[in-house]
Amino acid sequence: MTLEARRTVDAQSLRRACGAFATGVTVVTVGGGVPHGMTANSFASVSLDPPLLLVCIDRKAIMHGCLDGTRSFGISVLAARQEAVARYFADRRRPLGAAQFDSVDWRPGPVTGAPLISGALAHFECDVWRSYDGGDHTIFLGTVLSAEQPDAADALVFLRGRFDRTGPAARTNDVSEVTTTCP
Repeated sequence: MTLEARRTVDAQSLRRACGAFATGVTVVTVGGGVPHGMTANSFASVSLDPPLLLVCIDRKAIMHGCLDGTRSFGISVLAARQEAVARYFADRRRPLGAAQFDSVDWRPGPVTGAPLISGALAHFECDVWRSYDGGDHTIFLGTVLSAEQPDAADALVFLRGRFDRTGPAARTNDVSEVTTTCP
């Protein structure tokens, strides 16, 4: 039986099911002649040796062409208080180029010059190491050139199609549903 014949899930069902997996929220940026940023939650650590991260970018996104062109990028892992920043960089109506950073507090990365969002939980600067076809997205693997953790605040997360946060307001002490099956 072919893969196509076995496929039974539609895109909307997959999106809803994957939405049950809470993810962190990042802003991916590129510097250079035409800086650009976009909100992304498809970000992960891949390897410590060599140090690699990945980000998955829709082939139709402006960022896709930017990463193909500049070959280096920044990642800012957003703090709970930065939901407005996440929404801003997800808004397709925001200005393009350098103007999109006019209303955001940022600094250039020390290695690549890619914009790094101030107040973020962590910053990474990467060079594109490899890219792989991922259906309607491209999986960009980046060699980590620098990593910083300037703040120890609570994290912004994305769950079930909505922003949420970690921290005292999000935590409960109810462990009544927690069971263990391991010795």
